[in-house]
Amino acid sequence: MAVSFDLFGTLVDVDYPNDPAEVVARELESRGVDVPDDWHVAYGEVHVDAPAGAEVPLPAHVAQALSSRGVEATENVARHAVVAAFDPDVTRRKGALEAVRTAAERGPVGLLSNCAVPELVSRTLIRAGLRGEFDAVVTSVGCGWRKPHPKAFEAVAEALGVEPAALIHVGDDPTTDGGVVEVGGRFVDVTETPLSALAGELEAEP
Repeated sequence: MAVSFDLFGTLVDVDYPNDPAEVVARELESRGVDVPDDWHVAYGEVHVDAPAGAEVPLPAHVAQALSSRGVEATENVARHAVVAAFDPDVTRRKGALEAVRTAAERGPVGLLSNCAVPELVSRTLIRAGLRGEFDAVVTSVGCGWRKPHPKAFEAVAEALGVEPAALIHVGDDPTTDGGVVEVGGRFVDVTETPLSALAGELEAEP
């Protein structure tokens, strides 16, 4: 048995920007980029042709959105702007650390997070006091696939040294986190089973 956890909404709560396009625009302008007048429209368009379920890193999207309006910015500038724009306050949810350590007593434990922003997961783990608690940390921007795509769950299972069918995934969204059942694994919904009750849920594993 191996257990993987979702991050945002499961182990931590964060304050996301209400208007991501506007925050990114301000960070771009502070780095000398001439943001187009219709930036909100450009930001909302698809600019990278990716397979269904694949993750498009947000810096790549931002760079292509600018390019679509004739504004050139290196992906490095776009990356720094995006990382600065998504720098939220982080609150570790009650029982999160205990749940992770409870799972670790039973086998390898990992993190599987949908996140298109580089560095955000690592910074979040540090701020939440969860760095070093996982045997493997897999992000969609790192592995290239977003939950519920099977390849996302296969990536974390491989990193933990188990078959996907041996994976129990703990998350808050049946649509995304529940995708683990498609690879033969088991989903624990924290909206129904609180983190404080995870130990009993793991003991009840078929």
